[in-house]
Amino acid sequence: MNYASFPTSCRTVSANFSRREPPRTHDQPAGDDDRRLRGVISLDARTLAQALPYPALIDAINDAFKGGVTVPLRAHHTIQGLEGGSDNTLLLMPAWSDDGFIGVKTAVVAPDNRKLGLPAVQATYQLLERETGRPLASMDGPMLTARRTAAASALAARYLAPKGASKLLMIGTGLLAGELPLAHAAVRPISAVKVWGRDPAKAGATAETLSCAGLNAEPTTDLEEAVGWADIVSAATLSREPLIQGAWLYPGQHVDLVGAFRPDMREADDVAVTRARVFCDTREGALKEGGDLAQPLRDGVFSAEDVEGDLFDLAVGQVAIQRHVDDITLFKSTGTALEDLAGAMLA
Repeated sequence: MNYASFPTSCRTVSANFSRREPPRTHDQPAGDDDRRLRGVISLDARTLAQALPYPALIDAINDAFKGGVTVPLRAHHTIQGLEGGSDNTLLLMPAWSDDGFIGVKTAVVAPDNRKLGLPAVQATYQLLERETGRPLASMDGPMLTARRTAAASALAARYLAPKGASKLLMIGTGLLAGELPLAHAAVRPISAVKVWGRDPAKAGATAETLSCAGLNAEPTTDLEEAVGWADIVSAATLSREPLIQGAWLYPGQHVDLVGAFRPDMREADDVAVTRARVFCDTREGALKEGGDLAQPLRDGVFSAEDVEGDLFDLAVGQVAIQRHVDDITLFKSTGTALEDLAGAMLA
């Protein structure tokens, strides 16, 4: 199921969630003790989407990058595919905040899910009380991941993209393709969207979903032409070969690379990386895990010093961005548990 088919402007979003609470006796006062006795809140995809509007989520993630969140190195395991299938990736992503919360996401990235009509990312998220470890909430992992990932890209665009950017190309047709244009529209005046995918039918369905959500969207089969048309080029795929050619880019564009989260994946070529002013969500993740920067770094055509800043730098103002009219900016995202925790706390 593609949860992106539930845009709030097109369908009634259920506000239902399950909360299991033990009955309170007459002599048991409401308050902190009562709160500690409550059961775990369960937030499904629809409820979570409603609880994470992009303007508020973008601000929450920006605040989290300013400090107060501890993010240890995530566990990253490759699980060999069965009977000739693609390898899956198991991710364990913990974080805790000075505000009193612990969060951990368990995610499996399964590329072959596309053949089954399922999202490539299957995940659950648990929010805990930092003081006691008591479970507070269980959340739909794919929706939390999609919303926080899209919000992080929009946060980067708020710092980096041209102020008047109005045309967006969405490369990819998965869950994130239904979220990224909406997030970008929260920070820039997006008035037209084109969607490209390997499967034209899926591109058409994604464009229809975005149109239902209030964006003027249409599918395209000409990737080169669409890249040249766009002010913002956003990609969220599992491609192993570059889709965006640097020769197609023109001065003034912003490129948003969200997929290709492993070193063997790639969404943009070396020319795109070397032509652009490069930023990322976290240096540790983008330079080691994401193939768009890890591969040119390995091949010596790009250096770690070429990254002008990450979201930590941008959030605290450590890097002052003065965008010139001819600049091409590129943002590489590989994700961080900090973003998950910020979203879970907001929800």
